[in-house]
Amino acid sequence: MCPILRFRERLLQLAQPKEPKIEWYTSVGPHVRWGTQEMIWPVKPEALRADSTERLDILALPKVNFMKGDKINRPQFFYSCGRSSVIWKVKDGAKTTGSTERLNVLAEPKKTHREFKEDRKRLTNAPKINFPTIAQFKYSCGRQSPIWTVNVKAMSGTERPLISELAKHKMPHRDFQPEKPIQTPIPPSALKAEATERLLTLSTPKPRNEGPFREPDWEVARSAKNASASTRCLELARHKPVIDGYQMPRDEQWSVTRAAKRASATGRLEELSKPIVRATMDHVQFNPDAFLVKPLALKGSFPPRVEQLSRPIER
Repeated sequence: MCPILRFRERLLQLAQPKEPKIEWYTSVGPHVRWGTQEMIWPVKPEALRADSTERLDILALPKVNFMKGDKINRPQFFYSCGRSSVIWKVKDGAKTTGSTERLNVLAEPKKTHREFKEDRKRLTNAPKINFPTIAQFKYSCGRQSPIWTVNVKAMSGTERPLISELAKHKMPHRDFQPEKPIQTPIPPSALKAEATERLLTLSTPKPRNEGPFREPDWEVARSAKNASASTRCLELARHKPVIDGYQMPRDEQWSVTRAAKRASATGRLEELSKPIVRATMDHVQFNPDAFLVKPLALKGSFPPRVEQLSRPIER
């Protein structure tokens, strides 16, 4: 077969989809081929022609987008107490019934203290969000901005001594020292100061001759060649002596003495110097008389007890 055709058959074999490993007793429902957009169960014509209910229309409504203007990337319930969805309808009997005495007591708001004084009035011109008039936002409390406008009287009011005292920042400790700046400012007195005579002397560079200098090698004078060292110089030039009784370390190589060369070994040394001759393991373990019966064993007789034990048991 041509190699091109063989390669084409291999490509067709690899292009086939993977077969599902299912059996007849495990397959439930119609056969569904993976990788398609077909539904598992066919949709009935009645379901295709049906109209949505009022509840589905309400659930299909999108949520209000609060992310507008300067409120982008702000959580939906950042300034809200939440919205409760009414899943079931309220009965007509519940709408016409009257509340009990206990409910009226619980519904009364908490009363303020008798000495309570309101600092500011409730502002009525605060910005509000207009929710659409649909059932989705019927029971929503909405959200009000926490930023309120300042009253005109508060703008023209005079400050009190306590407010001025509270508005002051916390003072540091009396022993507090601020950190030193990176660049140290030079005081004006240091800029106008004049150097003393001592500073001028120390700042003057060391005077050096400009030459010509002598060569590094020069001839020794005749008087220096004929001079002799004094007694003190000879005493100082002498090396440090060693202690009395000190022995120099022995050399690594030394010559053998004549007496050692003419010496002869004793009998004990000759005996110890002989090597030990051992037989090989083959000869040690080999015994040709291992299976031969000794002559005394051939002439001997076994005792009656052995003869009794050697007899077979009669059954």
